[in-house]
Amino acid sequence: MKIGLAQYSPTIGAFKYNIGQMVRLAGKAREEGCKLVIFPELAVCGYPPRDLLEREEFIQDNLQAMDWLMSEIKGIAVLCGCVSPNTKRAGKPIHNTAILFEEGKVLAKMHKRLLPSYDIFDETRYFEPGTGSVPVSFKGLSLGITICEDIWNDSDLFPEHNYPVNPVAELAEKGTDVFITINSSPFDIKKAAFRYNILRHLATKYRRPFFYINAVGGQDCLIFDGSSMAVDHAGKIMAQAKDFSEDLVTCDTDTLQGEKHMVSASKEETVVKALELGLKDYTIRCGFSKVVLGLSGGIDSSVTAAVAAKAIGPENVLGVIMPSPYTSEASIEDAEALARNLEIQTITIPISDIFDSYLKTLEPVFSGKDRDVTEENIQARIRGNLLMAISNKFGHLVLSTGNKSELAVGYCTLYGDLSGGFALILDLPKTMVYEVAGYLNSEGEIIPKRVLTKAPSAELRPGQKDQDDLPPYEILDLILERYLEQNTPPDRIIAEGFNQETVYRIVQMVDRSEYKRHQAPMGPRVTSRAFGYGRRYPVCHGYGKQLEIGN
Repeated sequence: MKIGLAQYSPTIGAFKYNIGQMVRLAGKAREEGCKLVIFPELAVCGYPPRDLLEREEFIQDNLQAMDWLMSEIKGIAVLCGCVSPNTKRAGKPIHNTAILFEEGKVLAKMHKRLLPSYDIFDETRYFEPGTGSVPVSFKGLSLGITICEDIWNDSDLFPEHNYPVNPVAELAEKGTDVFITINSSPFDIKKAAFRYNILRHLATKYRRPFFYINAVGGQDCLIFDGSSMAVDHAGKIMAQAKDFSEDLVTCDTDTLQGEKHMVSASKEETVVKALELGLKDYTIRCGFSKVVLGLSGGIDSSVTAAVAAKAIGPENVLGVIMPSPYTSEASIEDAEALARNLEIQTITIPISDIFDSYLKTLEPVFSGKDRDVTEENIQARIRGNLLMAISNKFGHLVLSTGNKSELAVGYCTLYGDLSGGFALILDLPKTMVYEVAGYLNSEGEIIPKRVLTKAPSAELRPGQKDQDDLPPYEILDLILERYLEQNTPPDRIIAEGFNQETVYRIVQMVDRSEYKRHQAPMGPRVTSRAFGYGRRYPVCHGYGKQLEIGN
């Protein structure tokens, strides 16, 4: 039997649009000879709907959309995800459900059994889990249908069981011929390889082929990369859909042959595609057509501008150069060269006079006080104010240009460089920003070479360098990866060979900056543990604060 993997990008709650896209793709799969087409988890309503699931009218609109979908598609069977009511008295009122239908008739319903409540997931808040797994007989095959997390509980891969049941093992024991899993699995730089390892392991363990369909698109902070695939009983890839793009691939269960489309060849290419997709979908779905950002001549704003130009077109990107008394001529030249290379529009608004006005106004209040970080932050806030004024006047979305390393340790200014509606490189450590810049320049110089080689600086005081206040980014990012993504305690980080004073200082900076991160704009998730969606810490707490540098 020929099966189509219809990888598409739903918009949450846009039922008419979503159904239209699904009808179109089902028709295409039918034309290519498929007997069954598979869509992602919650394909009808989009994922994750979050607290929209608490609105009764949203659930009813979802059910009406499902009925409409079933009435519109003929000549091919469909497996897709939607929300369905829990008909039992006990438990949550709804299920996360996979529905198999053909010619307007429901053939089977399967409810998601394993509901994740970690990292960015919060499904136990809304859904009642399913209670059993039974194969579905369809056109001579016994189909084992699962939903996303249902396949993430094999004891060989996950020694510390998250759940007391294993739907895959149950389905295999009951005689499944082919496994099909529908997913809305968000991207991070390690996820694609890990997904394939899971599928390969399960396929070889149970000697069954696995069909894996994933959503694609940007939703708030989350990026869904697609990368749908089918693997045979030996774990070999039979079919492969593109990453970060809508796609349809087919695969035959008889011949175990399918279509294979190209995916990203490097980590850097993957990250750039993720950022492009995240920005493109965020702007479209929030009603923006143009963006504005400050161009400093530094690496962060250069990468942000370059990705934005690729994502939504250079004609829709406005760069604002805002030199202060401490801005070097080299930085202005680099910002202007970048703009020419990208063919984006720029305007220049010097802030020296505005800064002087602030200092004059505050002189009576600050009398007798030396200059310090206060005056540095004033410059950043002037720039943030100017960008927001342009946004208000012309309707542009302000892109914040801060990176993960800076946000982690609070090396950023509230209402200054943290101003904005979307922080494109928010989840990129500084070292990764440089790697992405190198990739962007791989086919010709886009980002001026001097930007890649000069020491990073906010240029808010004479001769300022980031390394005056922070350890080298190569060291900082290694410590941050361990503390933030791996939850490694400070003493174990020190035991790995890192300087004790540096580790305690960085950990304290991270903990003390939590309040800033709660006020930062959202940005696309790239690493395995992103701020906001993925890392949820209290602002006020006393844990670990007994540690002092040197103790």
